[in-house]
Amino acid sequence: MESDRIAVLGSGSWGTALANVLARNGHATCLWAYEPAVAEDVQANRRNDKYLPGVDLEPSLRATSEMDQALEGATVVVSVSPSHVVRPVMEEAAKHLTGSPPLLVSASKGIEIHTDLRMSEVLQQVLGKDVADGCVVLSGPSFAAELARRLPTAVTLASNDERNAIRVQGLFQNDHFRLYTQSDLIGTELGGSLKNVIALAAGISDGLGLGTNARAALMTRGLAEIGRLAERLGGEGATLAGLAGVGDLILTCTGDLSRNRRVGLAVGRGEDLSDVLEGMTAVAEGVRTAEAARDLAGRHGVEMPIVEAVYSILYENVDPRKALALLMSREPKPERWS
Repeated sequence: MESDRIAVLGSGSWGTALANVLARNGHATCLWAYEPAVAEDVQANRRNDKYLPGVDLEPSLRATSEMDQALEGATVVVSVSPSHVVRPVMEEAAKHLTGSPPLLVSASKGIEIHTDLRMSEVLQQVLGKDVADGCVVLSGPSFAAELARRLPTAVTLASNDERNAIRVQGLFQNDHFRLYTQSDLIGTELGGSLKNVIALAAGISDGLGLGTNARAALMTRGLAEIGRLAERLGGEGATLAGLAGVGDLILTCTGDLSRNRRVGLAVGRGEDLSDVLEGMTAVAEGVRTAEAARDLAGRHGVEMPIVEAVYSILYENVDPRKALALLMSREPKPERWS
């Protein structure tokens, strides 16, 4: 059987770490970078010091900034650009996909603003149902820097096609990267997207010095909000109790490597959001996702007070302490409500 040729589209920290795993596992892997300098760094120096500093990359990992070169002969395509550019990147990719449709893996976490589409839905719109219907979503608690250092990491693979999920599992899994398969795309994608918004809330709370009780409450009630929306849209509550839900939430709300938590901390300490974002190389997905999540919840009649509070802080200039105080003063409710 002919071996797979894999194109990883997106050379941020996560894309580079995933491409490195695939190359280490012996697969012919090409990393596509929007920035030619990043591709040159990977190709010439075996490094991506802009997005994944301090990591020596596999000698066999190829890199290019030319989409046609990245996709030449690809049997597997991993989409791992920031969520707000998945559509234009994949529109460009579509021009160069010829022959049999490749197996698609979506590893970007986010909801597209204005359309409120999950990333697998964006891929379906761009590439068509025949190509994207068997897409495999990769999500779960995973800092790129830790995976790149070969520290133990476990994630979820979700797909409507179990055979595709098992195939992707075989491509990625090794002695430090473990992947579990399941079928709930909706819960998996919403868990991976919305936990970033809750991480912003947890960071803001910590930045205000409100203590670990408050952080635990925000995480737990945040998970309840994610679950309400996921179930309303057809996802499964059990998914949110797993790696793609509570696992990713814990990591992102508490880990020092969490970009969204760091942004929240800075905002809670009184820094201007635009200044914080301007000083970052990587993307904090939760900032955009807060807007999309608020729209999605409103459209489906799901109450998400923590998401609403984060949105008000980021987009309506509400004082963070006031926004969190309003959460505490809401009318009493049972713990479980729809």
